[in-house]
Amino acid sequence: MQATVKTFDDATRSGSVYLDDGTELPFGADAFDAGPLRLLRFGQRVNIVLTEGRITYITLSTFPLPQG
Repeated sequence: MQATVKTFDDATRSGSVYLDDGTELPFGADAFDAGPLRLLRFGQRVNIVLTEGRITYITLSTFPLPQG
């Protein structure tokens, strides 16, 4: 699923994204640390994995999502 970065705090490695329907979802350091990223910027397009309504993985839209 794709989204757009709304906020990112590099100190806590957490932030929030907007889904394409305008819904805002937060993500924690665990979701950020699961991927290969070092930082995010406002407005970046990202791929996310949702598990039970919670973001568990976030990466740039040009990077593949983990399989299985």
